[in-house]
Amino acid sequence: MKPRVLYVAGREMGYMRNRVLLQALRSCADVTVLRPRVPTTTGRTAASLASFVARRPDYDALFVGFYGQMLGVALARMQRKPIILDAYVSTFDTLCHDRRWFGPGSVPGRLAFWLDRQSCLAASRVVTDTRAHARYFAETFDLPAAKLQALYVGCDETLFHPIDAPARHGGRIEVFTYGAFLALHGTEVVVEAASRLRHRADLHWSIGGHGPRFKQVRQIVAQAGLRNVDLVGWVPLSALPAHIARASICLGGHFSRVPKAARVVSTKTFQFLAMARPTIVGDNEAVNEILTHGDQAWLVPMGDAEALAGAVEILAGDAGLRERLAAGGRRVFEERLSTACLAGQVATVLEEALCTSVS
Repeated sequence: MKPRVLYVAGREMGYMRNRVLLQALRSCADVTVLRPRVPTTTGRTAASLASFVARRPDYDALFVGFYGQMLGVALARMQRKPIILDAYVSTFDTLCHDRRWFGPGSVPGRLAFWLDRQSCLAASRVVTDTRAHARYFAETFDLPAAKLQALYVGCDETLFHPIDAPARHGGRIEVFTYGAFLALHGTEVVVEAASRLRHRADLHWSIGGHGPRFKQVRQIVAQAGLRNVDLVGWVPLSALPAHIARASICLGGHFSRVPKAARVVSTKTFQFLAMARPTIVGDNEAVNEILTHGDQAWLVPMGDAEALAGAVEILAGDAGLRERLAAGGRRVFEERLSTACLAGQVATVLEEALCTSVS
């Protein structure tokens, strides 16, 4: 008989991290999802807690998905079943170091630190997206390393899988990336690399997405007169596979030097690998957990537009290399990053949590 799991999260269930974890979890557990129809994270958190109190569902373990720190702290005081917390991002790091909204020693900064630490301490098991991120949580918040487990992000394989690429005319090389235009992503580095290769009439760059730095990036593109770069705007999830399939080269990132960027692997990188596209990624500790340079992806120093431009030129000029990277990336996805692989790891984490007594 499968264990019964209640899944609750601050972000929407369609958010890729929650989406993939739910797919994996359903293969090893009977899952009930609290899914309030509220548009904001704070509102969704409050509505989830209210729904929990009103419904009092029966379950064996509670899986608190992303974003879960506020839920984790509250639910630890409202029930005694084992909690698995997805510490996909650090509240403290995001607010104080990534986005720099508050100083680490400020009242909001100290509250964010407390929220991260307390939610992790209250959980029976804590999952992160990489081993590097697990080490960050253990070291920063003084947590026992044995409590933390890396579960890679993966992707929704019903959407992202190898499909036939459309025919390209005139030998044009299409370079594609997308994102939320955060400092973490390093989109400015991508644009600078495109500027360095503006003389290459055969190279065309498409950048999808929208976000805080979109206007700044658009201004850079306009001022530099980069006719080889298209900012295509927000791309719906259902349309992403077609964009990826058209690309000769995909840019997984992250390309910034923001400290958090060195501890994570971007969501789009998993999608590109799953679709067997040759991918360039920023060389960091987390990426090295799963990818080998020249075999499954092409790695470049982070924050280095010259190196990124050089990598694009190398791949653009070597169709055989692109094919080898595409095949190697797909192979490592199947062997280590697929939903089936993630499901086995989730099952182990769930079993460990169920064996943990809650005081």
